[in-house]
Amino acid sequence: MAIDIDNLRGFYNSALGEVARRLIGRVIRARWPNVTGLTVAAFGYGTPYLDRFLEEAKQCLALMPAEQGVAIWPDWHRCAVALVESEMLPLPDGSADRLLVIHALESAQRPQAVLEELWRISTPQGRVLIVVPSRRGIWARADSTPYGHGLPYSKAQLRDLLHETSFCPVFWGEALYAPPIARRLLIRTTPAIEHIGAAFGLPFGGVHIVEAIKQVYRPVDTRGAPRTALVTPALAPGIRHPIPISSPSRTEF
Repeated sequence: MAIDIDNLRGFYNSALGEVARRLIGRVIRARWPNVTGLTVAAFGYGTPYLDRFLEEAKQCLALMPAEQGVAIWPDWHRCAVALVESEMLPLPDGSADRLLVIHALESAQRPQAVLEELWRISTPQGRVLIVVPSRRGIWARADSTPYGHGLPYSKAQLRDLLHETSFCPVFWGEALYAPPIARRLLIRTTPAIEHIGAAFGLPFGGVHIVEAIKQVYRPVDTRGAPRTALVTPALAPGIRHPIPISSPSRTEF
């Protein structure tokens, strides 16, 4: 079940939500350092992370599932949000260069169908960046955050899902190593914990962050394939052929 839009907004307006936005946003920006002239879209609740691309990208769009609800974004500019059906997005084929999927896949009833729809609207060689709760992380066990709702994923599950929908992973990362405790002292030490966890590749990050490229497979060209000649059998059904009988040779004595 998708988390309500009011709970999502309330989380990101809190001190703990600001920490999550900053730490996850750092990884997102590192993967997409330059989006000039590109169309960037977010599916789920990605508006806290789209602000950094708004003035740079050709176009920024926020697609929010109907079961979650919608919030106006941005506040100071023309609205760029649409309330959508998860498996029927109102965008033409191959229209999004970059897709951010966050607070969406873990609550989708049919995640494979959602990714197939995201594949449709991605440009050839388009990139999708997916953020989902990690099954091994502490954040997936905390109901006080959005990452404690829905279905958490393991790395193997996420890899299989991407391969089934023709996405090729090119980057695997994790974030949110510190526990989701909204205490001032712990929040102050969160950047140091995050640095240590990322540097040593510790396996207990709160979220998986995977970047994948859309795969477009070339159809097989059959124009140059050799043609097979049809050979009519000599003894076709229903056709009687006389069988020549050779006479025995005579032996002269």
